[in-house]
Formats: sequence, structure tokens, C-alpha cells
Amino acid sequence: MKRAVLLLFLLAGCGGAPVLANQPAQQPIATTPPKPSASTMADPIAIAFPRDDAPHRRLTEWWYYTGHLVDAAGGHWGFEFVVFRAERGGFPVSWASHLALTDETGTRFLYAQRSGIGPQVDTSSATSFSFSLLGADQAGTPWTMAGSGGDDRLSATASAAEVAGSGAGTPFGIDLAVQPRKPPALHDGDGWVDFGVAGGSYYYSRTDMAATGSIDVGGHPMKVSGRAWFDHQWGDFIAVGGGWDWFAVNLGNGVDLTLSLVRDPNGGYPLVYGTLVRPNGSTQHLDRSAFTVETTAHWRSPTTGIDYPAGWRIGIPGERLVIGLTPTVAEQELDTTPTSGVVYWEGSQRVTATQDGLPVKGEAYVELTGYGRR
Repeated sequence: MKRAVLLLFLLAGCGGAPVLANQPAQQPIATTPPKPSASTMADPIAIAFPRDDAPHRRLTEWWYYTGHLVDAAGGHWGFEFVVFRAERGGFPVSWASHLALTDETGTRFLYAQRSGIGPQVDTSSATSFSFSLLGADQAGTPWTMAGSGGDDRLSATASAAEVAGSGAGTPFGIDLAVQPRKPPALHDGDGWVDFGVAGGSYYYSRTDMAATGSIDVGGHPMKVSGRAWFDHQWGDFIAVGGGWDWFAVNLGNGVDLTLSLVRDPNGGYPLVYGTLVRPNGSTQHLDRSAFTVETTAHWRSPTTGIDYPAGWRIGIPGERLVIGLTPTVAEQELDTTPTSGVVYWEGSQRVTATQDGLPVKGEAYVELTGYGRR
């Protein structure tokens, strides 16, 4: 079954342009992918809530959470939890899920992955999403993700045998309730991002969600609270190769920022855009002329040998805003070739920022794809 799931995801287009985890495919796919039989509406159509929280009959879709948590002892944690959906012609709908936890205080990184095929994974309604994925042996505790209108619940525990990263072999889990503090932000103005020859994607985010609940690391449960960021993206993508850099920043003055930089196979950037969300929830689309992103450091993975950017300086002159990002832990690389066919880096960041010359605190996550293969 794993091979079948992986095949479908390798056929998938994802992200700014395909394959998984907010990313394009790492190698071009010459053939034209089949369209799902039920995807008959002309794009784009207006996004509506809570209808569009639910799954869609599209080639590729994901529900993606990242966030920052603090435990009762003052320890800081970053987390990632995502469910991917792929639909290809007459094949069964396939699913993959990634779970990660960054111990920012103890500099550990733990991640796990699952995949599945079949209707038992999806119990969503017309206005909600509800997913449940079991491990490879189809036993143990399922990973569950459910929500509607931003009132969401995330619960997932990885067994010791599932866990990789610098904390390999340490079981861990999350059990969180998240609620929005701002309305959904529709990217590119109306929630439709045009990829040109690669197609297009519906894309919105809930950039500021209160998160409460618990985490468990090595059998030690901890109450936590903090903030989560939710991305939901779906569409019929065509793989074009290259890579993808994604930035999600929450500033202490109430400003949220996401930037997306899509690279082609030759190192060019055919798609660069962003969305700035103000404290009152209003949004501003940013085209490539509105901001700059400068890489300030690099890191080479000792596991895969892949070189990644590992520090950035972001400038938005129109907002008199400068943001510096540095990974809280260098090793936040996920090798998800068993479930999605890709290796990517996704991790929490330390933030140093100024706006109007005044210092601003913040939190951030960065995702990097297409920098190499294992």
C-alpha cells in the first residue's frame, strides 16, 4: 500500500507548484496529469466558509498547521502537523501525514510520517474536515485532525519506531485545540493563486490561532499554550520542477506575514508573492516589488548532504519593516520519501525585527523544498 500511496503523490502537483508540503515537484514530469472526474467547475470561484474548509475533488490538497508552544516550565516548542490528499483519475484517494516537534530549549527535533488509502481516512462533512490515519501496521492510536470554521482539534502520537530526526526513537505527540483570532486571509487578494502554465491553486490561511492543550515527549506529558498558523491549499496542479521557500511570521505588534518564493529548475523565480495581515485582520497583497529576501547563512545536512539556506533578512520598505530570521535548531530536516517522495526542511525561527525603527518581537516558521534529493 505504501508504494501505491507514494506513486500517487509523486504524480501530484503541490504547493506554489507541485509536489508536497507547500512545494513544487523536485523533478519535472513530462506527462499531463489526469483530472479527477468530479472536478468539473471552471476556476476560479469565490471561496466560502465553512464550505471550503472541507475536502475538494482536486488533484492535490492539504491542511497544514505550524505553531509555537510554551510549557509550564517555560520550555519553547515548535510543531508541524499536516494532512495531504491526492486524487488521480480512477485510483483511490490517497493520504499522507507528517508530524514534527522542535524542542527549542533542548535543541532536539523529532518527526514521523504516515500514509493511507481508502474512505476510512476521511469522515468529513460538507462544511468540515475530519481525518484519521493509522500507522503502517494499521494498529495503535490514529492521528486525527478535524475542524470547521477555525474551531479545530489536532491529536497525534508517534510511537518510538516511527520517530526520526535528532530525537529518533523518542515517542512524542500533540493534543491541541486551536481557535482563530483573525478571519481567514485570502492570498493574492481573492484566494486564487495563478501558476500560469502550472495551473492554479486556491489558498487561504488562518494566520493567528490560539493553541491550548498538551504535548508528550518520551512519556512525559506537558500542558502547553501558544499560537498556531493554518494553511489550506487545493487545486489541479501540473508539476514543473524547481523548489519552494515559504515564510510565515507572527510579529508581537499583531502583524502577520507570509511570503512564497517559487524557483524553477534553472534557479529563476517565476512566482513570488506575499500577504501581510494587519492586527485588525485586513490583508494586503505583496507582489515581488514590495519586498526583498536575502539569505544570510547556510547549513549542510549531515544526514542527506543537502545544503539549505539557514538565515534570512526580509525587508518591506513600504511598511518600514525589517525582519531577521535564524533557525532555533539547525537540524529540522524531514526525509519523507517513504510517504511523499521528498526531502524538505521545515522549522521554527528566532525573530529579530524592527518597524519604524522600533524593535518588535516575533515567531516564525520557514519551509524549504527542492534543494536536493537523498
